[in-house]
Amino acid sequence: MSKIKISAVSYTNTKPFLYGIEHADLQDKIDLRLDIPTDCAANVIDKTVDLGLIPVAAIPLVPDANIIANYCIGSVGAVNSVFIFSSVPYNEIRTLRLDSHSRTSNNLAKVLLKFHWKQDVEFTRDPDAVTDAIVLIGDRTFGKKDEYAYAYDMGEEWMNFTGLPFVYAAWVANREIPQDFIDEFNAALAFGLEHRKELLLSLPKYDNFDVEDYIMHKLDFELTPSKREALDLFLSYISQLEYTTA
Repeated sequence: MSKIKISAVSYTNTKPFLYGIEHADLQDKIDLRLDIPTDCAANVIDKTVDLGLIPVAAIPLVPDANIIANYCIGSVGAVNSVFIFSSVPYNEIRTLRLDSHSRTSNNLAKVLLKFHWKQDVEFTRDPDAVTDAIVLIGDRTFGKKDEYAYAYDMGEEWMNFTGLPFVYAAWVANREIPQDFIDEFNAALAFGLEHRKELLLSLPKYDNFDVEDYIMHKLDFELTPSKREALDLFLSYISQLEYTTA
């Protein structure tokens, strides 16, 4: 079997999965690369790789998309790394700068603003634009909440809106993957999650961010039926959003 090409995210939230992959007997079966979320999605969409941990908003764009793992990057409520940071309350946001690293979180911000908070907002991707609020995700948010007047955790706001957990990224293939590899891959991911305590010993420490709480409690990695329900609902909101802005 030729090596399966995999694109994964380099953020802290993916470290448990990477730990499991690195400690499994997979190295001679895979070609692993680390990217930012938007590049993970692009690699899977254009078939540069066979499998990726991609933002779920990109799933409809993947040819022959198939979620092959029992695990994901998710949260049940607040996740503490996916934010709308704002200088004004949510009901006063009129302009918002999107995150160049993100696809799912940008769309989640749009869904929350339109359908949850009922706000009409102008969006920009210009990194130099001065706006009321910004979307920021991943490690770049660590310890940043106190720098803004308002910090809206989008995992928490999604649960407030829908009563459901959220899936930020899932392991998606663009072709048929042998079942024996899928089984081995899932076992590797499970191993990483089971050994998060050991992983934490090697992760950087932050004065103003609790990495242990983040890895052990804020992130929720099981792709449960309620998360699949949330994923379907989120994608339906995105389709409505695209329709209303067409």
